[in-house]
Amino acid sequence: MRKNTWAGIVVAVVLSFFLTACQDTKTLQENAQLKAQLADLQKDNGQLENNLQTVTAARDALIKENEALQAQIKGRKTKRPRTKASIRKSRRS
Repeated sequence: MRKNTWAGIVVAVVLSFFLTACQDTKTLQENAQLKAQLADLQKDNGQLENNLQTVTAARDALIKENEALQAQIKGRKTKRPRTKASIRKSRRS
């Protein structure tokens, strides 16, 4: 009876080693795939950061240009007080 018990334990240990080896191989493959995906994501992240900096600089330039144009418009829109004579002439026409 003891021989059968020991044989069963040995078979169980051997099978567990094989299963562990298969799982390790799968784990190593998954890790390699994940590392490749991580490298791609880091590359994409770097490109997006560069794009963000470019867009931010362009936005800042447009804001400055917009402010300058608005200042020009305000300078041209100076209101002139109308005289009573000019008001009467426009009504009679």
